Amino acid sequence: MNASKLIVLLLAALSQNLSAEEAGKALEMTVYRSPTCGCCGKWLEHAKQNGFKINDVISEDMETIKARFGVPEKLASCHTAVVDGHVIEGHVPAADIRKLLQSKSNVTGIAAPGMPMGSPGMEMGGQQDAYKVVSFDKEGKYEVFAEHGSNQ
Repeated sequence: MNASKLIVLLLAALSQNLSAEEAGKALEMTVYRSPTCGCCGKWLEHAKQNGFKINDVISEDMETIKARFGVPEKLASCHTAVVDGHVIEGHVPAADIRKLLQSKSNVTGIAAPGMPMGSPGMEMGGQQDAYKVVSFDKEGKYEVFAEHGSNQ
């Protein structure tokens, strides 16, 4: 085996080890939520079960928090989280959050607008609505990031 092939193999192995370490590491997430919202607590459990360490902040003024983090009004939901510099709005699945963080995207964040039934924390009654998670930027532009439910 020549030296260049050996270097490529070593770099690939090192990259896989770093990715495995990063994947196993709990990411810290600050979640802002209203004291009266029960589904937010269920979403927090979903995030914890998927390896996020939660800093839970109860707030009576969610509108100000959403404005501070640049959440477009039409994408708003019941809680706002911040992880690794990105905003997570509403009942976004943990897999979508990890996908965003791994992509190293320059978007401000991702949102599951409204409170879609069947999304993490909204699994009441077995109803599963099709819904989209959208990414958004500082100018309020957004596009589909992921689709969930029956019309994927």
